[in-house]
Amino acid sequence: MTELDTGEPTEPQSEPGRRAHASRRNFMRKVFFASGATAVATMGGAGAWAAMADGTTTTADASATPSGAPSGAPGGGTGGPGNQSITEEFFGLTTDGKRIDDLYTIHSTGVATAPVIAAANAFLAGLTDTQKTTTQFTVHSTEWRLWSNVDSYERQGVTLADMTDDQKALGTALLKSALSADGLETSEKIRKINQAAGEAINNTNSFNEDAYYWTLMGTPSATEPWGFQFDGHHQVINYFVLGDQVVMSPCFWGSEPTSMEIDGETVTVCHEEVVASLAFINSLTDAQRKVVIESTTKSNESMKAGAFSDNAVQEYTGLRARVLNAAQKKKLLGIVEAFVGRAKADVARVRMAEVRKHIDDTYVTWAGGFADDSAFYVRVHSPVVWVEVDCQAPGPLAGAYGASQGSGATQKHVHSVIRTPNGNDYGRELLRQHYLTSPHHQ
Repeated sequence: MTELDTGEPTEPQSEPGRRAHASRRNFMRKVFFASGATAVATMGGAGAWAAMADGTTTTADASATPSGAPSGAPGGGTGGPGNQSITEEFFGLTTDGKRIDDLYTIHSTGVATAPVIAAANAFLAGLTDTQKTTTQFTVHSTEWRLWSNVDSYERQGVTLADMTDDQKALGTALLKSALSADGLETSEKIRKINQAAGEAINNTNSFNEDAYYWTLMGTPSATEPWGFQFDGHHQVINYFVLGDQVVMSPCFWGSEPTSMEIDGETVTVCHEEVVASLAFINSLTDAQRKVVIESTTKSNESMKAGAFSDNAVQEYTGLRARVLNAAQKKKLLGIVEAFVGRAKADVARVRMAEVRKHIDDTYVTWAGGFADDSAFYVRVHSPVVWVEVDCQAPGPLAGAYGASQGSGATQKHVHSVIRTPNGNDYGRELLRQHYLTSPHHQ
């Protein structure tokens, strides 16, 4: 198999690296051979992308089971390694297995990507040769898709636990170059609560602030596509760069609990999306709520496009935004902004302009209550954005806040995800266009 399909590092690994990732590679071989997804594996580079452009850009594999239905696996939707949809070649979220064409193009956005390029280069330069061989992958690697919010998931890359203080500082600088102040604070608080909750239940082996992994795809460049992934329990950031275009999705943000006293200070995270969601639902009329609310009860888990759900098929449901007044539309956009605002301001500006362009074709679905402390699920779905906020039942960290595992959905355990439907998660549609149109890739 080629790197296009296995997600293996760009350079030969050392013997320790080979041993550490042997089980991962063997698993990938099994799932790809089992799925018959070896057609693309026989080609490399632009040839593979050209074949995808010719044969798979408008219709998904009809034989593939939609991966959006909740499975009950940990992590949201099909979020567990036992429910991998990586066996399907990437197609993206759709409403019916068919992509909408011409939503994404390579063009100038005015986003300043030089700082993140410099920070990524500095981060790579700070790694040892061994760390680099297990951390850097090709830009078209399936390693992009091998993320999970589950604590016990086996990841690749370099973990914070194995980094020096100087290396950690370079990683923080990379996050700071890509995220807004709110985004960086959210990232740090999630890890901080993960550590404190692990201490509270006496299990810091599984739950701590260092079990987060860096991987880089491609080589940081002002002209060629590249990106990075920061992946761990309750936090996944995928960040793709092509010129001055950035795609920051899929991103997963969550916490259990969402608020905790740590060293005499109350640390709260994932609150913005909860507040924005409740503000929206409470702005609706009774008649509008009858349309948007699909269930007045909230199941323990409702997420449909968590980890390993890259090709979820979900029709539009709920309330269409074109019936909303201006104030209600603003509150609906506020849900999306809670996620988009975790990127740098210029990246967020471009993304929100894209979302606003399709506001009248945006649908909202709700389950659960809408009081200030109600557990709920909300999905915002348009041709260009997918957001889910899911109040979950107490999980493995329930003991950290006096709850019983599986005792009913609560705002104290929140999972949320943002995606880019119709093929542009991980910047894949921009990457495809780049390989097809750039003269040096012909």
